[in-house]
Amino acid sequence: ATHTKRMFPAMRVKITGLDPHQQYYIAMDIVPVDNKRYRYVYHSSKWMVAGNADSPVPPRVYIHPDSLASGDTWMRQVVSFDKLKLTNNELDDQGHIILHSMHKYQPRVHVIRKDFSSDLSPTKPVPSGDGVKTFNFPETVFTTVTAYQNQQITRLKIDRNPFAKGFRDSGRNRTGLEAIMETYAFWRPPVRTLTFEDFTTMQKQQGEHTKRDPEQESLLSLHPPPQFPLQHARAQLTH
Repeated sequence: ATHTKRMFPAMRVKITGLDPHQQYYIAMDIVPVDNKRYRYVYHSSKWMVAGNADSPVPPRVYIHPDSLASGDTWMRQVVSFDKLKLTNNELDDQGHIILHSMHKYQPRVHVIRKDFSSDLSPTKPVPSGDGVKTFNFPETVFTTVTAYQNQQITRLKIDRNPFAKGFRDSGRNRTGLEAIMETYAFWRPPVRTLTFEDFTTMQKQQGEHTKRDPEQESLLSLHPPPQFPLQHARAQLTH
């Protein structure tokens, strides 16, 4: 089965060092971390290598919808990639980022000066040159899944979604994450993002899980959601 969903949690960056009067594109691509395929060992709560990676997928680049904008505009806002969609459909023709499930990936943020953007395309590798700066944040490495492997992640997503009150109300019959995925399109994450303390608190509250609930599983998304703090990219792309 193929799945297409927004990346959760969304990655957000703050950019400094641009020429306020120069025009820039901001883009993201997602590249493999290694050449391995993984599986989640539930009883030990660990990811293990399951074999070699699947065949490479067509290159895709997400061009931030606020592009093209001045350096001053980019530096005055938090640049959020909350509209970026992932798919495991290798025949996708909607321009979504194509990834294999159960593989590890690294998101990369690219700041591209207008005069270096002639080769910028959603279906081509990101151009290179002095007018292009690329940023990797190791804490944003993630593993793709089509169903959450850990119920604590499911719980976290429900608890962190302000539109998910129905899931927190024991009187409601609906379970699963379908409604969350529907309402996520209307949700913008708060500036304060997840920290490891959140996970620690959650573990204390919930204790150990010994059983998987297939009704509480989601589609292609992050597992486990990394810390994803507000990243800071100093581009220094001035003339």
